[in-house]
Amino acid sequence: MADALNKRSRTITGGMERSPNRAMLRAVGFGDTDFDKPIVGVANGHSTMNPCNAGIQPLADRACTALSQSGAMPQTFGFPTVTDGISMGTEGMKFSLISREVIADAIETAVSSQCMDGVLVVGGCDKNMPGAMIGMLRMNIPGVFVYAGTIKPGTWKGVPLTVVSSFEAVGTFRAGNMSEEDFIGIEKNACPSVGACGGMFTANTMSSSFEALGMSLLGSSQMASPDPEKADSAADSARVLVEAIKKDIKPRDIVTRKAIENAMTLVMATGGSTNAVLHFLAIAHAAQVEFSLDDVETIRQRTPVICDLKPSGKYVAVDLHRAGGVPQVLKMLLVNGLLHGDALTITGETMAEALASVPDAPRADQDVIRPFDQPMYAQGHLAVLKGNLAPEGSVAKITGLKNPVITGPAKVFNSEDECMAAILDDRIVAGDIVVIRYEGPKGGPGMREMLAPTSALIGKGLGESVGLLTDGRFSGGTWGMVVGHVAPEAYDGGTIALIEEGDSVTIDAHQRLLQLNVADEVIAARRAKWVQPAPRYTRGVLAKFMKNVSSASKGAVTD
Repeated sequence: MADALNKRSRTITGGMERSPNRAMLRAVGFGDTDFDKPIVGVANGHSTMNPCNAGIQPLADRACTALSQSGAMPQTFGFPTVTDGISMGTEGMKFSLISREVIADAIETAVSSQCMDGVLVVGGCDKNMPGAMIGMLRMNIPGVFVYAGTIKPGTWKGVPLTVVSSFEAVGTFRAGNMSEEDFIGIEKNACPSVGACGGMFTANTMSSSFEALGMSLLGSSQMASPDPEKADSAADSARVLVEAIKKDIKPRDIVTRKAIENAMTLVMATGGSTNAVLHFLAIAHAAQVEFSLDDVETIRQRTPVICDLKPSGKYVAVDLHRAGGVPQVLKMLLVNGLLHGDALTITGETMAEALASVPDAPRADQDVIRPFDQPMYAQGHLAVLKGNLAPEGSVAKITGLKNPVITGPAKVFNSEDECMAAILDDRIVAGDIVVIRYEGPKGGPGMREMLAPTSALIGKGLGESVGLLTDGRFSGGTWGMVVGHVAPEAYDGGTIALIEEGDSVTIDAHQRLLQLNVADEVIAARRAKWVQPAPRYTRGVLAKFMKNVSSASKGAVTD
């Protein structure tokens, strides 16, 4: 078995000249017969700080047991995690996107420094997934991702809840349209178990797309974190990884252009998060695969939204799982010519082979997954908009809207905090275009998510009648007339930095246009006077991120 594995860890465990290394491994449980086994890192994102990652330890334990039983030597290590739902609307949110890079760096450092033969990552919150994938692709040793699972939905007075319900309740309560009893009741009941936020928000978007990517087991991504099947799936993933080590199946064998197209197609079909666009640009960069915002738009135009999922729909992840899950959606995409069936998966099967036993059409006793010819929307919901406000591109989420076109006067804010105060003080009215700038990858730094302002607008009944654009990001729980990832960002002198209060701005998803309706010569004069502001941070991880990060149109990568 050892010869077949071509073990990297032999550089640590082999030969008399390596005896000091062997001595240290004996101290952590290696016996005489263990040095010929593959060493598999188990990257453990367990954290008691948040529900997304609080259920991970039992999954890591089951994975370790399965690895040992399969002839490998599991070695666990941790990585940090930021939970957006807790840091949202605070200065702490600036560390969220940065954590994607920190996670990738941490996994790459731990695995590469110890010459491990494979890595199994168990993560729960939003940035765990892309961070892990970027790290695995950089190292390019056999790896698999195990999602910690989704939270179970809460209820209050018979109404199903997610964490976004709490954010939207803020605006509704402040508008005088909700009692204090209901406001507190929603807060106390929105998150009833461990697991990541329950809608097709960023965590569930990324975990489900990793099934389509081929780097997670089919059917594993929408299980509830506390349920026994989630731990069983972790053990199955471990056994599959050991086989992948034997077969020398590496991440870059799996994460090809076709695989990334499959993943983005799944994101569109399920109504997933805008963050998936940013993260798959970064994943493609790590995989050394050409993939751009224009490719995202091409996929959007050919892919219908066939799942009725929150935030703009009715159902949550556990409902999707019960209805057939991601495999059912993938099979529908495959039989309708929208999926590359020859893409490889971690099991060694092609995607078509892995989906062979899945029915071509969804069950009639559910309406979470629509028949392919009866979609929620004929085209995908994540539109790439360009224009003089975003020559590099921007990303708009256009589902759930009666008319995704608006022109109105700009209300301009140089931070999320300024904007939130204006919304709560009723200074934003129907027809306005809210502009939140200097929140981009460099300007923030860290590209904060704008869930608090967008939820407050919805809570005040302005979700359909107010536009919002930003060089920051949006939570996967956001819906409404919103455009994010505007590039170039304000800090780099993008046109978003030149908007003045009252300027006419157009958001037109039909024409895929984001336009400042001001004469070119006026924009040029403003640009000549513009001065880049001083950086908000000059030391520490935020400053380092700011110095290295690319444009959002390139995935906000740091290498």
